Amino acid sequence: MTTYKLAVIPGDGVGMEVIPEGLRVLRRAGEVTGSFAIETTDFEWSCEYYTRTGRMMPEDGLSQLADSDAIYLGAVGYPGVPDHVSLWGLLLPIRQGFDQYVNLRPCQVLDGIPSPLRDKGPAEIDILCIRENTEGEYSGLGGRFHVGRPEESAVQTSMFTRRGVERIARYAMDRARERRKSLASATKSNALQYTAVMWDEIVAEVAADYPDVEVTTYHADALAARMVTAPETLDVVVGSNLFGDILTDLGGALQGSLGLPASANLNPERKHPSMFEPVHGSAPRRAGQGVANPMATVWAGALMLEHLGEKEAAGLVMDALRYVAKNGPRTKDLGGTAKTVDVGIAVAAALGGATPD
Repeated sequence: MTTYKLAVIPGDGVGMEVIPEGLRVLRRAGEVTGSFAIETTDFEWSCEYYTRTGRMMPEDGLSQLADSDAIYLGAVGYPGVPDHVSLWGLLLPIRQGFDQYVNLRPCQVLDGIPSPLRDKGPAEIDILCIRENTEGEYSGLGGRFHVGRPEESAVQTSMFTRRGVERIARYAMDRARERRKSLASATKSNALQYTAVMWDEIVAEVAADYPDVEVTTYHADALAARMVTAPETLDVVVGSNLFGDILTDLGGALQGSLGLPASANLNPERKHPSMFEPVHGSAPRRAGQGVANPMATVWAGALMLEHLGEKEAAGLVMDALRYVAKNGPRTKDLGGTAKTVDVGIAVAAALGGATPD
């Protein structure tokens, strides 16, 4: 039996409530398959940690995480700590420091949870969004000048590299080959005549190596409209850091609840640990009530198992998640009255056999 070393960062707010349920399901999946166990190391890094230390994580934080097989993140954010402080103090250093250049976001409607799109269900909404995760618009290049004066100015510079665009395009093509062999590339090359034009050219070069994949280039705004008006025409979507960020949040909205979207930050070569998280945020107004939906955290756990090579367990977790989505129990965001722990126990039970305490 394989034992995976899992670095756990519950973070803030409801992150501390949903992560235990994700771990419950992961451990149960290991018991059911008999193929693995989970060994966890908890890290208190969060906005609360920042208020005590002035840092979101210690200076040697990446070194502390480096020996892990994967990182399980709950949610980060709290009133009083600006979002750019928490993002640039924890998530982005991990993504960039561990070269997690693929952000993977499945956008699927689950049977039993209606999409806000009328007459669109699981058959019509099944999109795999792939976002470049380490450069582009979130490279962090720029500055502010003459702050507080009439001539105050700010500069934010995007950085696109051939290596960065090529590897995310190639990863997206590979995933499209596994699915319906259709890829939509998000661009804005009519207005961004340097970065987006280079993106388009490199995507076209990579596409030549994948003659079996149909590649269509869309302006990002037109692609957002297509996700709403004709989601059934989309299979795999690839975009830059900013475009991918916006489009994946739109995709999450199509799923019917912010408690459902899951995210994987991948280093496909496995030179560094990858990170898995729900994307619903810390929801400080709901924290402490025990009503947060843990389904996105469970889904992120399934993505983790798939990345670790535990495909049978990943499939069982998703089957169990779909069973609970269809049959309940449901938390408040889905119109139910169940507690966070109720849903976690139900998913674990749906994996088969007795539920762990």
